[in-house]
Amino acid sequence: MARITVVGLGYVGLANALLLAQHNHVCALDTNVERVNMINQKQSPIVDQQISEFLHSVANPIFATRDAYIAYENADFVIIATPTDYDPQSNFFDTSSVELVIKQVKQLSPNSTIVIKSTVPVGFTQRMQQQYECDNIIFSPEFLREGQALYDNLYPSRIIVGSQSTNAKQFAHLLKQGAKKVDVDVLLTFSTEAEAIKLFSNTYLAMRVAFFNELDTYCESKGLDSQQIINGVGLDPRIGSHYNNPSFGYGGYCLPKDTKQLLANFDGVPSNVIAAIVAANATRKHYIANTILAKGAQKIGVYRLIMKSGSDNFRESAILDIISHLHQSGAQVVVYEPKLKQPFNDEFALCNNLSAFKQCDLIIANRIVSALEDVKDKVYTRDLFNKD
Repeated sequence: MARITVVGLGYVGLANALLLAQHNHVCALDTNVERVNMINQKQSPIVDQQISEFLHSVANPIFATRDAYIAYENADFVIIATPTDYDPQSNFFDTSSVELVIKQVKQLSPNSTIVIKSTVPVGFTQRMQQQYECDNIIFSPEFLREGQALYDNLYPSRIIVGSQSTNAKQFAHLLKQGAKKVDVDVLLTFSTEAEAIKLFSNTYLAMRVAFFNELDTYCESKGLDSQQIINGVGLDPRIGSHYNNPSFGYGGYCLPKDTKQLLANFDGVPSNVIAAIVAANATRKHYIANTILAKGAQKIGVYRLIMKSGSDNFRESAILDIISHLHQSGAQVVVYEPKLKQPFNDEFALCNNLSAFKQCDLIIANRIVSALEDVKDKVYTRDLFNKD
């Protein structure tokens, strides 16, 4: 059994910790005292049904701490899953939290193999290896959905580790050992290539969202039936009927920042597509906002800020930009979001009484929900297939 420390108890960190705790000793390190206490009490700090269940049933309970000395002592692997938000000023991810962890591990447990799960710019891992003159810093991209984080680790689409060293092969084995899915494809690459795989994968998904959204914009503008056209397009097996449901725009923690980061990495490289994906998403949100304003409603209700069902996260949600556009145009906006205790800006009022919220003149919802069935005549959505 390996001794593994996971730094960061968000979706990525907690999902990996539970996956690996099935067969290994896992310690979780986080600066948030509430999260640490919840894990030690076998309570999930994030919304994910399977994570909540696993916390009670996993073979080797996770021990959480805020003490770096305890966490790093004798660790075979240290997995970094700290946030790397996109910085619009520098056009790159803010990797300061990752760099701080690497520095601490190198001071306290220099022989531990560091595995970066946080999304980083292309070339970051190689730069860290050169800075610390070592080869035991590797990158392993994460492919998961919020609300399905543990499931996507138990049934992974693939396992990629950005190194071909013995330690990298061992880490890939640990991930595969914890998976419930059989015959998982494992790919060992160079670190920079692994970083690029992560960014190109998410940007392709963003491109698919943007494509079907633009198709839907065309259909709504021309009075055509989007659903019929999307169904017909999707019958081509090369295209398929997945990831094709129109929305107010792609959002969430990964797609917006990863597309912008990849675009920044293209600086000096001839390209058109990546920039078009980023621009298309902005255009879609402006189109949706203008369409809503054209309906002439005095009080516009926004049903939920979260990006998808089963999630408690509305960071970079597409609806936030739409709210800003509505507010700047003078519209009165009311938001129903039970996960929010008070508004975080002056662009909207909060109303978490659903009956009172339904009195709004127009209600916009990124996804159709049964809770709005009784007022469906005044609901505006682009959800055609009732799925994320």
